[in-house]
Amino acid sequence: MMPLPETAVSSALDEETARAELYGLLAQLYYAPPAPELMANLRVAATEAPAAGGFLEGPWRALVGVARELSDDTLAEEYNALFGGVGKPEVYLYGSHYLSGFLNEKPLARLRTELNNLGLGRDEAMSDTEDHVAYLCEVMRYLIAGDDVAVANLARQQAFFAAHLQPWAGQLCDAIQQHPKARFYAAVAELTRAFASVEAQGFDMLSA
Repeated sequence: MMPLPETAVSSALDEETARAELYGLLAQLYYAPPAPELMANLRVAATEAPAAGGFLEGPWRALVGVARELSDDTLAEEYNALFGGVGKPEVYLYGSHYLSGFLNEKPLARLRTELNNLGLGRDEAMSDTEDHVAYLCEVMRYLIAGDDVAVANLARQQAFFAAHLQPWAGQLCDAIQQHPKARFYAAVAELTRAFASVEAQGFDMLSA
């Protein structure tokens, strides 16, 4: 096999880094009200696509634009209005809710089995169950950027994405964008939707 040109290798590495970073960003945005430091960085971010392919450029530019318009307090209020509160949240961030209609159901059990097979576990300090979208995004980030090639490889990424994120990511994005209080998170949802579509297309090409 002929060696790849250095530019091709660099481009592939850059794309993988961008994918991992975008999963990491989504994990932070969905897990808790955005930290001021995170928002400060987002507000000064370049508005070209954060990953290879112009398909993400529009949603990314919209997200940065809304971040620049809203204060940290307003963003925290929006997060809590959508996902926080006592009892039932306005919008659920858990896969089991969308896949089965209930929390802590069979989808979560299947996820825990797979995480165990991957050698991954939930931090005891984390109050949310493993099917929280932020946790799943963080797992994907690890499967892209982790050092253990037996776990962090494209085959594992494809299987995990297809089983645990792709089936319900669109429903989550719909629920967020349809909520009247969603502004910043409507933009987060649109970026999530676009990124999930790019990921799905990329994995489909691997299988072709």
